[in-house]
Amino acid sequence: MGERDFSDPSEGIFMYTTEGIFIVDQDGMIIRANPSAEKIFGYPENTLAGRRIEDLIPKRYHKSHPNHRKSFHGESQARSMGLGRDLYGLRLDGSEFPVEISLSPFSNSTGNFVIAFVIDISVRKEAELKLIAYKDELEKKVEERTLDLRSTIESLETIKNDLDDALKREQELGSMKSRFVSIASHEFRTPLATILSSLSLVEKYGNLNEIEKRDRHIQRIKSAVRNLTEILNDFLSLNRLEEGKVVISSETFEVDILMEEVYNQVLPLLKKDQTIVRQHTGSLRFKSDPRLITNILLNLLSNAIKFSANGKTIRLSSHLDDKGLVLKVKDEGIGIPAGERKRVFERFYRMSNAGEIQGTGLGLSIVSHYVTLLNGTISFESTENVGTEFTVVLPES
Repeated sequence: MGERDFSDPSEGIFMYTTEGIFIVDQDGMIIRANPSAEKIFGYPENTLAGRRIEDLIPKRYHKSHPNHRKSFHGESQARSMGLGRDLYGLRLDGSEFPVEISLSPFSNSTGNFVIAFVIDISVRKEAELKLIAYKDELEKKVEERTLDLRSTIESLETIKNDLDDALKREQELGSMKSRFVSIASHEFRTPLATILSSLSLVEKYGNLNEIEKRDRHIQRIKSAVRNLTEILNDFLSLNRLEEGKVVISSETFEVDILMEEVYNQVLPLLKKDQTIVRQHTGSLRFKSDPRLITNILLNLLSNAIKFSANGKTIRLSSHLDDKGLVLKVKDEGIGIPAGERKRVFERFYRMSNAGEIQGTGLGLSIVSHYVTLLNGTISFESTENVGTEFTVVLPES
């Protein structure tokens, strides 16, 4: 390239700026291109002038480009091209590359022209694509880490809940053990003391005229032994229930006969002048587990006797129809305090008004377990100092 006179600063800018500069007439003919434009588009020196501007854009834009050019000449105001969309240039070797273009119109005595400033933004686009890829990868990793974290949190939450449940069970077991020791020591102490004291007295009453006194103490010993047997049976029953060792059998039996057998078993437990009134209505033959039903009734009747005063009446009734067997035990005892009724079937729970009446607090819990095993329901109505009625409804097995 020959020497040029750069006394005009604009000529120096044209020749040495890093941006490609084109001067194009209104017909799209390149009048002049600076060295940077030639370098950007891969053309030899001084070979762009005289070419059409469409030679520098991909063929897919050739059809629409003349209309864009005419529209721009009609506006006659400077603007940037490609805002919001990608523009591409076409090199001499046929390769495409992204460009950024600014257009400015001007006129002189020879006609109307456009000066175009072109920047090759390949490096910028490559960086943007890398940034987008990096962002996508980062988002993917963040999502993966988030999923891992969420999974870890869920696992930790599960472990925490399991530990909480285990701790609660351990605390309940510890509480149960404490209550067991307390109740057992109390409940065993009284009948054992009775047996020991009565045995000492029996030994003293050896004369024939003291037989009545001796028999009275023998009855006290028998009663104490029954209490011990009842306590042990409660503990053993609860243990079998909690370990799932209670086997349910199913057989057809006569309800009225079962009721009579239960009645005879509880007669020795009655206090002075207490009576049991029993009644059965409806059908007689029922299919279920007679052993569990017997245990249910024995527990309910034992409680009714225990918590009723001398001379009170206990009512035992049953009714059988196609809907199932309904058993009712009603007493005239101390009743259940209103604020404690939700705890009636809890293990080891004894009512606040039980006072010195002996018991383990297991009877009704055992009854509830038995009723559940037989797919039945148990409910009660109670008025303090008036009495309580328990109702058990059992379906036929």
